[in-house]
Amino acid sequence: MDGAASEKSIIALDRWLQSPAGAYVRAWEQARLDDLTADIFGFNAVQIGVPQIDALAANRMPNKWQAATRTSTADELAYAAGGKQIAVALDFADLPFASQSLDLVVLPHVLEFAAEPHQVLREVERVLIPEGQVIICGFNPSSLWGMRQAAGRLTGAHFLPQDGEFIRLPRLKDWLKLLNMEVNRGHFGCYAPPCETAQWLDRFGFMEKAGDRWWPYFGAVYIVQAIKRVPGMRLIGPALQRQKLKAPRGVPVTNRIHKTD
Repeated sequence: MDGAASEKSIIALDRWLQSPAGAYVRAWEQARLDDLTADIFGFNAVQIGVPQIDALAANRMPNKWQAATRTSTADELAYAAGGKQIAVALDFADLPFASQSLDLVVLPHVLEFAAEPHQVLREVERVLIPEGQVIICGFNPSSLWGMRQAAGRLTGAHFLPQDGEFIRLPRLKDWLKLLNMEVNRGHFGCYAPPCETAQWLDRFGFMEKAGDRWWPYFGAVYIVQAIKRVPGMRLIGPALQRQKLKAPRGVPVTNRIHKTD
């Protein structure tokens, strides 16, 4: 896909997120993102794409931005989740941020709809400070939803936006590893079958707990958190006071003088 086509696909995702299945995904991702971002500290954080989710709502950094594509509609550029204004309109493969300037970047469903997902990740690695963090949300091809989407490509009855190139988690981990990004945490969720009505999705609500326990790798959605590692760099913190063991002192042995008669 070229850049314009991929951005149109992301807009199609925005519309899909307004459906009952999309609302189900948004609710799960919002809860997980709130949990992951609450304890990430720093100064600058950016969410790229999917303004229907406020990925930085629970984060306490002083500078937070939400960014959208240049081809987003006027309404999408004006307001994000919770009525917050979107500050930046950008090209995902060419981020308008200085190198090593951001502490946190959140990519909700960006890579799977980007024309060049590798370039997007390279840009994220560039703008992150050492030990900065990236959080990625994606649809899991190894799930019931992924199976239905694969069948839809043959029949034309797509359940998810049709132009998405969904990335398997092992493949994504390999990409991150090549960029010296170490996966720290991850979650799978949305185990209900691919139903199109809120009523049926609610009926399968019991599968969330069952899925976490019995088939945790087959959730429809995953979230991955990774940390940018810089080879050879060590963070300097408070010195640990360790009491050194003292070397045992030798005890002089007195020479005995044996007198002979």
